[in-house]
Amino acid sequence: MENRGKEAKRVTIVGFFVNLVLTLAKITAGILGKSAAMLADGVHSLSDFVTDIVVIAFVNVSGKDSDDNHKYGHGKFETFATLIISLALAGVGIGIFINGLEKIIEYLNGREIEQPGMIALWAALISIVSKEILFRYTIIVGKRINSPAVIANGWHHRSDAFSSLGTALGISGAIFLGESWRILDPIAGIVVSLFIMKVSYDLGMPSVKELLEASLPKDVVNEIETIINTHPDVIKYHHLKTRKVGTLYAIDVHIKLNKEISFVRSHDIATEIELSIREKYGNGTHINIHTEPL
Repeated sequence: MENRGKEAKRVTIVGFFVNLVLTLAKITAGILGKSAAMLADGVHSLSDFVTDIVVIAFVNVSGKDSDDNHKYGHGKFETFATLIISLALAGVGIGIFINGLEKIIEYLNGREIEQPGMIALWAALISIVSKEILFRYTIIVGKRINSPAVIANGWHHRSDAFSSLGTALGISGAIFLGESWRILDPIAGIVVSLFIMKVSYDLGMPSVKELLEASLPKDVVNEIETIINTHPDVIKYHHLKTRKVGTLYAIDVHIKLNKEISFVRSHDIATEIELSIREKYGNGTHINIHTEPL
C-alpha cells in the first residue's frame, strides 16, 4: 500500500508541475496572441491543479490500513476523489460548451471574431504533445497500481489535450483561412466539450454506484457463485451480498452444510472458500461467510 501511494503521488506531482508550466504559457500566449480560445484553454488547465491536489491528498489516505473508525479501510476516499475529478471534468466541459455557444451566437449577430496570433497556435501545439505524453504516462502508472483516481486524473490530462486540439484547429482556421472561418474556433470548442462531458460521465458513474453500495458486476458475482458452488461440502448458499470498497471487493454469504459436520470442519470449509476467493480477487478482499446446518 505504501509503494502504491508513493507511485500515485509521484505521477501526480509530475503532472502538477507540467500543468503549472502549461497554464502559465497558455494564459501568456492567450494575452499576447489576443486569443480568447487560448485564454479559455489556460483556464481549463487550471482545473488540473485542483484534481492533482485531490489525487495527492486522497490516494495517501486511501492507502492507510483499517482503524477504529474505518473497519473496511479507507478505499472509498479514493472513490470519492474519482467522483470529484469527474465533477471537475463536467464543469470544464459545460463551461467550454457555453463559451463556444455564446461566441457562435455573437458571430451570427454580426460581431467580428478577432484573429489570434501565431504564439497562441504554438502554445496549443505544445500543450497537445505535452498532455498526451502525460496522459499515457499517468494511465500506465494508474493501471499498474490499480488506482481509479490516478486513472481518472490521466483522463483529465487527455481531456486537456483534446481541448488544446480543438483550440489549435480553431486558431489555425482563424489564421490561415480568413475572417469568415474564425467561427471554427468556437465550433471546435463545443465538439471538444461534448467529449469531455462523456469522459466525465464514464468516470463518475462507477464512483456513484460504489458510494451508493451497488452490487458488483454480474460477471464477477457469477464467478463468486461458481467458487462457492464448486466446493464439494456446500449444499447450497443464500443471502449473497457484494459491494466495492475502493479497489477491494466485499462479499457476504450464507452457506448450507450437512448438519452432521463438526463445528471445526464447518469453520475449515468457510476458510477454504475464503482462500479461493482471495486467490481470485486479492488478499485484501473482505469476506464474511456464515455457515448453517441443513
